[in-house]
Amino acid sequence: MASPSALSRTLMEDWSTAVARDPSLTSRWQALGHPGLSALWVHRIAHRLEQRRLRTPARFLARAARRRTGVEIHPGATLGRRVFIDHGASVVIGQTAVVGDDVTLYHQVTLGAVGWWTDNQRPPGARRHPVIGDGVVLGAGATVLGPVTIGDHALIGATATVTGDLPPGARVYAARPTIHTAPAPTSGEPPSTLGAPGVPGTSGVSGAVGSAAPGSDAIRSLASAGSW
Repeated sequence: MASPSALSRTLMEDWSTAVARDPSLTSRWQALGHPGLSALWVHRIAHRLEQRRLRTPARFLARAARRRTGVEIHPGATLGRRVFIDHGASVVIGQTAVVGDDVTLYHQVTLGAVGWWTDNQRPPGARRHPVIGDGVVLGAGATVLGPVTIGDHALIGATATVTGDLPPGARVYAARPTIHTAPAPTSGEPPSTLGAPGVPGTSGVSGAVGSAAPGSDAIRSLASAGSW
């Protein structure tokens, strides 16, 4: 069990980490309103209550943090030092998850279980959620499911889904989108018939992507690299 002084040092580290990793913050005082930092601080306290078997107040704190910040962290989850949750919206971290030091999570990250149909068959007390190594970065919308282990300094790109172990330093990106080009208009065909199927007068997503400006190549390169 961490002493009060150790908890205070951890909270101060969280504060400094938020300022260092979020370029939108121009002062330490602004960081006090950061939803990710608020959720992390409340979890630190709720986790201590959970360890002392004060589970009801721990869950009340976690629920209050979720309503306030949009971040849902089960009090049983173990989070390391200098964890940074950017934006925070819709981040979910399950009960038996373990997050290492210096981990960065962007919005809509899920560290979840596979599902009750599998978890109910596990032995009592068995781990159901991921273990995330030190220095891991999880991009926006990344999902890691089950009792898997993500090695140190791995990078999981935006919207990627992981259901197996990853070695240290691994890079996982979501599949690249398929780009379709709309057919060229034929002579005498009115422009309103081109576009999304069944929606006259629209350009359609595939047509807009296929006829984009040259700068779109750079955008697609960033997207394929898991940028967020």
